[in-house]
Amino acid sequence: MRLVFAGTPEVALPSLRALLESDRHEVAAVVTRPDAPSGRGRRVERSPVAALADEHGIEVLTPVKAGDPAFLARLRELRPDLCPVVAYGALLPESALAIPTHGWVNLHFSVLPAWRGAAPVQAAVRHGDDITGATTFRIVKALDAGPVFGVLTERVRERDTAGELLARLAESGAKLLLSTVDGIADGSLRAVEQPEEGVSYAPKVAVDDARLDFGTPAAALDRVARAVTPDPGAWAEFRGERLKLGPVLPVEEGHDLAPGEIKVERKRVLVGTATEPVALGEVQAQGKKRMPATDWARGARVEAGERIS
Repeated sequence: MRLVFAGTPEVALPSLRALLESDRHEVAAVVTRPDAPSGRGRRVERSPVAALADEHGIEVLTPVKAGDPAFLARLRELRPDLCPVVAYGALLPESALAIPTHGWVNLHFSVLPAWRGAAPVQAAVRHGDDITGATTFRIVKALDAGPVFGVLTERVRERDTAGELLARLAESGAKLLLSTVDGIADGSLRAVEQPEEGVSYAPKVAVDDARLDFGTPAAALDRVARAVTPDPGAWAEFRGERLKLGPVLPVEEGHDLAPGEIKVERKRVLVGTATEPVALGEVQAQGKKRMPATDWARGARVEAGERIS
């Protein structure tokens, strides 16, 4: 089957590699987001998907919008049978959806119809889901609402960050996507409409959404911190400046700390919440490197009664 693969970040690479290694399909081109500034130096860099395509000598298409006439014309010239999609990062207009013979098939990192949208893994961690997974479905105009080809499930581990969970789903999801493409190619797979019940949405997580509220219970604070690790990263304010925080750990033994109040011990740094305190993990002050919380507290000379907000 002749494929044009659409994807942008590193999480899409396992799927692209699986398709490239298959002897049943040809990846004729990839579609990815345009080169963008990255890192402290703001150097313009290729997306991970574009870089992998370059290594394999595959044509790379980088439309600003997927409805650009020049892009649509080139896609028609490529005559793809199917366009697999993993984390492409842009909306696909109906003019693009109509070109491949078998449409566009998306690998989405949730068990649909739960957590439609841009941040399903973050939502699963934030809301304390026990089980999540991945789904392959045909893309339609409505957001993540197309008929389903296949599903896998994955247990959310107690200390999973969104990054760790997504990495596992990217690997297992690549196998699901390949089997879906195989099934479409040989005609053995048919899509089934999603149920109307159980729909939930997971919009993109903004930086403001990653601010930790120490006035909430420790369990909720823990989930939020893990849900935004590594991106966009948890944070709070200390002495009027932003403090980046790694995942925190609820502490069971009793400590009488007000929400946000800091207690520095020899081997850990505790912060009060609405329930039990949490122990800070890694901390990064403005202009500093990430470091263990105890090292940060010693360097900052945290005084008794000071708070994080």
